[in-house]
Amino acid sequence: MLTRRILGALVGATALSLALSVPALAEPIVIKFSHVVAPDTPKGKGATKFEELAEKYTNGAVDVEVYPNSQLYKDKEELEALQLGAVQMLAPSLAKFGPLGVQDFEVFDLPYIFKDYDALHTVTQGDVGKMLLSKLEAKGITGLAFWDNGFKIMSANSPLMTPDDFLGLKMRIQSSKVLEAEMNALGAVPQVMAFSEVYQALQTGVVDGTENPPSNMFTQKMNEVQKHATISNHGYLGYAVIVNKQFWDGLPADVRTGLEKAMAESTDYANGIAKEENEAALQAMKDAGKTEFHELTAEERAAWEEVLTPVHDEMAGRIGAETIAAVKAATAE
Repeated sequence: MLTRRILGALVGATALSLALSVPALAEPIVIKFSHVVAPDTPKGKGATKFEELAEKYTNGAVDVEVYPNSQLYKDKEELEALQLGAVQMLAPSLAKFGPLGVQDFEVFDLPYIFKDYDALHTVTQGDVGKMLLSKLEAKGITGLAFWDNGFKIMSANSPLMTPDDFLGLKMRIQSSKVLEAEMNALGAVPQVMAFSEVYQALQTGVVDGTENPPSNMFTQKMNEVQKHATISNHGYLGYAVIVNKQFWDGLPADVRTGLEKAMAESTDYANGIAKEENEAALQAMKDAGKTEFHELTAEERAAWEEVLTPVHDEMAGRIGAETIAAVKAATAE
């Protein structure tokens, strides 16, 4: 059932569609770019950079309106809003495409599938990434780029040094069957929850812990309500910048060319700052002193990998064995 908020927004979307059919545009083309994180995260800064460059390279023919922090839509609403044309652009986390019916993207959720950023970028910036984005076309979505956030750490109000430390903990995850399998493998109880609700849930004890890149943990002040965190780098969180396909295809060619240039440059910018933003956020949380951070030893990491890597085979039937194999082949040294 459509939410009242999305139905209301469709009135504006219909008016925009009609405006695009008029040869002489009296007003700029509005692109509503909605996302769920803070403006000072890598994704938030990337969206702001795209806004700046898009307006520059289209000579003002486009007006990009960025809405951060779930101002327009929460996690579960935003893809529906995009498909219906209530917003034109999103940068959802890659796990969001599973419920849409494109489970191949859940390969990015697999624990310990990427050793580092270089291995990751052989996928997101190569042929495998292009293949994955092309799968969105049938859903009325055009994929433009992959944006990094970073590698995730685990946090809770008790130390998380070995897999046994997760037993019985209620751990918040975003909606992803792979992440459910990950937490089940650790003996934790996965709790699917919108990103905007996590801080309060941690504060009130509705959940015991969660996983996030440091930049998300810090900008949402989760370190204020989590006593322990482990720098596990066990999984990756990234985004796909996407647009409504009908809207994109209906743009004048010169406008689309300007937007493609803006997207290429803002992608380089967003990915360029992601690693340093996470390192700075991690240091800031250490300096704040409210959370005790633990670095895994080689032996501890091996124990985590032993428990978590079987999730690859467990999820092959859902994600697609060929997709997993393609990623592993691209990242093989």
